Amino acid sequence: MRTDQAVTIHRSDYQPPAYRIDSIELIFELDPSATIVRSRLQVRRADGIDAAEPLRLDGEALELLELVLDGSPVGPHRWTHANNQLVVHGVPHQFVLDITTRCAPDANTALSGLYVSNGNFYTQCEAEGFRRITFFPDRPDVMARYRVTLRAEHDRWPVLLSNGNLVAQGLCDGSHEDAGPARAGWHWCTWEDPFPKPSYLFALVAGRLVVTESNFVRRSGRPALLQVWVEPGNEHKTEHAMRSLERSIRWDEERYGLELDLDRFMIVATGDFNMGAMENKGLNIFNTRYVFAHPNLATDQDFAGVESVVAHEYFHNWTGNRVTCRDWFQLTLKEGLTVFRDQEFSADMMAAQCAGESAAASARAVKRINDVRVLRTSQFPEDAGPMSHPIRPDAYQEINNFYTLTVYEKGAEVIRMLQTLAGREGFRQGMDLYFARHDGQAVTCDDFVAAIADASTLDLAQFSRWYSQAGTPRVAVSVSVEASERICELRVSQQTPATPGQPDKLPLHIPFAMGLLDGDGAELALVPADASTKALIRSIDAGTALIELREATHVLRFANIGVRPVASLGRGFSAPVIIEHDWSDTDLDLLAAHDSDPFNRWEAAQQRMIRAIRAVLEGASPAQAGGAVAALIARVLDDSALDPAFIDAMVSLPAETFIAEQLDRVEPQRLRDARLAVRAEVASRLQSRWSTHYQQLNDGKLWTVDLAAAGRRALKNTALAWWVETGSADAVAAAVEQFARTDNMTDRSAALAALIRAGGEARDQALAAFEREFADEPLALDKWFSMQATAVRLPGELPVLDQVRHLMTHPAFSIRNPNKVRALITAFCTGNLAEFHRADGEGYHFWAEHVIALNSLNPQIAARLARALDRWPRYDTVRASHMRSALARVAAHPGLSPDVAEIVTKALAAEARPQA
Repeated sequence: MRTDQAVTIHRSDYQPPAYRIDSIELIFELDPSATIVRSRLQVRRADGIDAAEPLRLDGEALELLELVLDGSPVGPHRWTHANNQLVVHGVPHQFVLDITTRCAPDANTALSGLYVSNGNFYTQCEAEGFRRITFFPDRPDVMARYRVTLRAEHDRWPVLLSNGNLVAQGLCDGSHEDAGPARAGWHWCTWEDPFPKPSYLFALVAGRLVVTESNFVRRSGRPALLQVWVEPGNEHKTEHAMRSLERSIRWDEERYGLELDLDRFMIVATGDFNMGAMENKGLNIFNTRYVFAHPNLATDQDFAGVESVVAHEYFHNWTGNRVTCRDWFQLTLKEGLTVFRDQEFSADMMAAQCAGESAAASARAVKRINDVRVLRTSQFPEDAGPMSHPIRPDAYQEINNFYTLTVYEKGAEVIRMLQTLAGREGFRQGMDLYFARHDGQAVTCDDFVAAIADASTLDLAQFSRWYSQAGTPRVAVSVSVEASERICELRVSQQTPATPGQPDKLPLHIPFAMGLLDGDGAELALVPADASTKALIRSIDAGTALIELREATHVLRFANIGVRPVASLGRGFSAPVIIEHDWSDTDLDLLAAHDSDPFNRWEAAQQRMIRAIRAVLEGASPAQAGGAVAALIARVLDDSALDPAFIDAMVSLPAETFIAEQLDRVEPQRLRDARLAVRAEVASRLQSRWSTHYQQLNDGKLWTVDLAAAGRRALKNTALAWWVETGSADAVAAAVEQFARTDNMTDRSAALAALIRAGGEARDQALAAFEREFADEPLALDKWFSMQATAVRLPGELPVLDQVRHLMTHPAFSIRNPNKVRALITAFCTGNLAEFHRADGEGYHFWAEHVIALNSLNPQIAARLARALDRWPRYDTVRASHMRSALARVAAHPGLSPDVAEIVTKALAAEARPQA
C-alpha cells in the first residue's frame, strides 16, 4: 500500500546503509500483464550495525509471491510489508535472500519501473523506479554487481537487452540452467555487468527492434561495438545519433583521458519516456526526440539537441556511473558536472567546424548565448519562486521534483566557475584526482570540490556556499572617475535575495570578468592603481580582468583612466548572477557595436530591446522606442564581419517570459501588445533589409548538416519572420513557397510558423498540408501541436485555448504520452503567456483540470505541469486571485500524489505582492 502522506527527507539525516548488497541475480519472465521477477540478493550487514537491525527493502506496486532466506521460507511473523517497505527481522550477518514478485507493466502509466510502450518492454529506474521492479534498498549508495536473465516469447519480443555484456542465450528448452523450465516458443539471454552500480542504473529492454551498428576503436586500440536500437522503420533516423556517440567517446578520451569501459554500448529509443534520456550503464534508454534526426523530420535545433543529449548520457558513464551520488541530495554532482561537460563538448564540436579563431570564437559565443538563454528564462525564475533550492538541496518530499534547471543548468554554471578559477589544466588535474580517489564509489559534492581544490591549491571553502545557498545573486557596479588623478573607481557589491527557508545570505566567491571601453569602443588597459585592487585580480588577458569577489563590497581602482569609461561586466557570463549598472542607452549601443566580448555584445542588444518594450509599457510611443531598436539592428545587419548565426542571435527579441521576469507586476496581454508594437515598428523600418537578407540567404542549396549552413538557415528564417511581420503580401508568398519547396524541416517549420503569424487561408492550408504529410511521424506532429498552442491570437479569432482543447481530440494526441502532453498542454501553459493568463481565469481552469487528470496517470508529468503557476504572486490582482483558486482546487483533490502535492503546497505558501 502507499499512504501518499508528505514526508520531508533531510540531507542532515543521512545514514549509511545498514546492509550492503554485493551482488544481485535477476530472472524476468516477461508478460505485459503479469511479469514474474525472481531476485537473489547476496546481503551482508555493514560494520558497526546492531545485530537486531532489520533488513529494510523498498517496494512499490509489487505482489510478493515468495520470500526465502538461505534456502528456507521466511515465516510471516518475521516480515512486514507496509508503506512501500518490506522489513525482514532476525537476519544473520551475511545471507542470501530470494524474492519472487509479480508486477503489471502494461498498467504502469507512470512510466517508472518496468512498463510497456507500443508492445515493447522498457525500464526507467532513476530516481526510485527499481522498487517497482523488485524489493531492494533502492538508494544510490548501495552498489552491487548485476547478473540478469530475461525470458520471453521469441516471436513477440525477439530482442532482449540489459546492462553489461551478453554472456549466454538460447531457447527455453530446459537445456541450460538460465533457460528455466522448457517452454515452447520462448527464448532467453543472460547479461552480466562487470561494474558495481546503484539500482537506478539498472535497465532492460525487450521487443521487436532493429539495430544500427558501428565498430569503434578506442584510444587504447581495443574495439567496441556501438548499437542504436529502434522500432522497425526508423533506422534511417539514427545516423546522426551514432555519429554523435562516436564523437562523444573520442572527445572524452582527448579532453579528460576517459575511455569507454565496456565492449558494447547501446542506445534504445522509445516514444514513451518521462525524461530526455537515461544513462543506464551500457544500455542508455532515450526518448525518440533525442535519437531521431533526419533533415526531412528534424530541425537544425533538433540535430544539435540529439548531439548534446547523446553526449550527456555517454559522459555519465564516468561522471555518474563509475562515480555516483551518495544520496539524491548530491544529484548535481553528476548532473551539473555532466551538463557542463556536454556544453563544452558541443562548443568544441562547433568550433572545430570553423575556419580561423574569430569564427570559432563566434561559434562558441552562440553556444554560450543559447545556454544562458535557457538559464535566465527558466532557472532564474525558479531561483526566485516557491520551489527555490540550492543546487544541493537540504530537503525534499519527492525527489522527482528536484530534477530541475537549478540542479542541472545552474549546477553546470557552478562547475564552469570552478574551471574558470582553476584554469582548464588545473580543472583537468582536479578531475583526474577525483577519479583516482573515488572510482567505484558513491560520493558527495564536497568530495568533488575537494579534488579540484587539492589539485589546484585553490581555497574553495567560501566557494562551496554555491552548493548550499539558493537564489540568484545580484552584483551591483557603480563607476566613477577622479579626473585629476586619472583613476577610475568601481564599487562592486553583491547581495542574494531571501528565498524560502533562507532569509539571510552570505557573500559568495564569484569569478567576475570585466573590461572597460573608451567612448570610441576601444579596449582600455586595466592597470591596478593600488595593492588591494591587484590582490582581487586573478588574471588580466587582452583587456579582460578576472576579479574574485568574496566580500559584500569591493572597491577596484584602475590607473590612467581620466574619462568615465563604458563598463563591460560579467564577460562571457562568468557567473550566474544578475548585474545591476546604470548603463545609458548610448552605452548599450556602444557595447552592442564594439565590445570585444561577443556575449556582452549580445547582452547589450538584449537590454536595449527590453528597455524599448518597457518604455512602451510605460506609455512611450512605439515609433520612438522601436526606432532605437531598429537602428541598433540595422547596424548589426550591415556588419559584414559578423557570422550569420551570431547576427541571428543579435537581432532576435527577448522572449515574453524573460521580459516578464524584469517587471514588478506582470500584465501578460499588455506585455504582449508592447512587444508586438516594438516588433512591428522594427519590421516596418527595416522591411527592405529583411527582404534583401532573406532573398540573399535563400540560395536554393540542398540541406547539409554543417554549422555554417545551419547559421545561414537560422538568419534566413529570422529575416523571413521579421519580413512577414510587416504584413507584406510578398513576404507571405515567400513563406508559402518556402513551405512547399524546401527539402528540410528547419525551413518548413520556420515557414509554417511565419504563416501561422500571418493567419488567413495561407496558414490554414499550410497547417493542413503539414498534418497530412507527417501524419505518421509523431515527433513532427509534436511541432505542429506546439506551434498552434503557442500562437499569437489574431484579431477576430477565437482564443488559443479553444484550439488547444480541439487539438486534444486529434487522433495523434494522447494524454498518456509525455511528449504529446509537453507539445500541447505544457507548451500552452508555459509558452503562451497572454493566452494562458487570460483575465477570465479559463487558462487556469484548464491547467487544474489537466494537472488532476495527469496526477492519476503520471505524477511526474503532472508535477512538471503544476510548475506553470509557480510565479502567481507576481501577476495583477485579478489573475493572482484566479491562480490561487486553481492551486487550491488541485491541492484539495483527493488522492493527490506527493509529486504534485509538494509543488502546489509550496506555491500556495508564497505571498502575493502588494498591487500598486
